[in-house]
Amino acid sequence: MSKYPLHELVIIKQKKLDEAEKILKEKKELLQNEETKLKNIEKERDEVKEHREEKLAQLRNELDTGTTSPKIQQMKSYLKVVEEKLKQKEQKVQDQKKIVATAEKAVEAARQDLVKKQQDVEKLKTHRKEWDKEVQAEIEHKEALETDEMGVSIHHRRKRKKDV
Repeated sequence: MSKYPLHELVIIKQKKLDEAEKILKEKKELLQNEETKLKNIEKERDEVKEHREEKLAQLRNELDTGTTSPKIQQMKSYLKVVEEKLKQKEQKVQDQKKIVATAEKAVEAARQDLVKKQQDVEKLKTHRKEWDKEVQAEIEHKEALETDEMGVSIHHRRKRKKDV
């Protein structure tokens, strides 16, 4: 049986498919890491938010009990520091969300690339099956012709023997 003419192309496409699978796996791992970072940053932000709420409640308590002005001023300035820290944490959360969105897009692009490469490999497999069928039909046709020729030859030989 003759060699499949697109064999080298099949090997190349399969290597590209394997590489696409590897890239998709790496992109998924990267996305997972970025999502974990996001959760950690959100946790830190929530802790600062809780701390701010506690300090606000403490300030309200002090105002209700009638504490001195310097202490209230000190608490208000500390609250401003906490607010600034909260803003920074919130900005970090937003930045990390953008990174996660970018990683999600990269995963989706890698997934689409993988699907395309899988389709290419499947097309070549289908082509290979069709080619094999054609080659087999051609072989069978040649064998049938050879059998017919042999049959004709035997028939002529026998006919000559009878005539002689």
